Amino acid sequence: MSATIILVIITAILSYYAWNNSNIMNKWIFNPYSVNKYKQYYRFITSGFIHNDLMHLIFNMIVLWMFGEQVEREFVDIFGSAGIIVFVAMYILGIIMSDMPTYFKHKEHAYYNALGASGGVSSILFSFILFDPNMPLAPYGISFLALPAIVWAALYIIYSIYMGKRGGDNINHDAHLWGGLFGIAFTIAVYPGVVMIFLNQLKYFSLF
Repeated sequence: MSATIILVIITAILSYYAWNNSNIMNKWIFNPYSVNKYKQYYRFITSGFIHNDLMHLIFNMIVLWMFGEQVEREFVDIFGSAGIIVFVAMYILGIIMSDMPTYFKHKEHAYYNALGASGGVSSILFSFILFDPNMPLAPYGISFLALPAIVWAALYIIYSIYMGKRGGDNINHDAHLWGGLFGIAFTIAVYPGVVMIFLNQLKYFSLF
């Protein structure tokens, strides 16, 4: 069983558990004020394994499953079995690092909460785009929506910025953007050769 599938299963189980236990939800959700005042640093991680509702969970886990297994294989091809450790490290660190800007922005706001695996998922998605920017992606299998991965990445960033400014749904949309940027930086740091892979593939870019 791949590390990607294991992460999906763990996240689904913990999300379901939190939905049925409000105390756990309140304890695990990302609350920058509690992190700052009570030093509850664990929230940086636990908040990435719980979700707002079923649709939020399904969306994140489908994206993680679709792209995670491919990125995991890329890392295993590059680093051997250690690639699994590199992959999981990127995912967990993506969750943590994507919440850092939110922490500094809201650490004095007691009623701000956020949750979801978006930061980690975005790090995986944007890592995939570095390896294969021209891969046609068709959301939900709708063929006429098929566009290159890098185009969807641009639209994803625009959407995240818009929703981040709008707010009001306990979903840290800013984490989508920061998680994606972290995924790019992490991938380049551990495998600089990906830059040439990316640039060489862009030579053959076509919108359709």
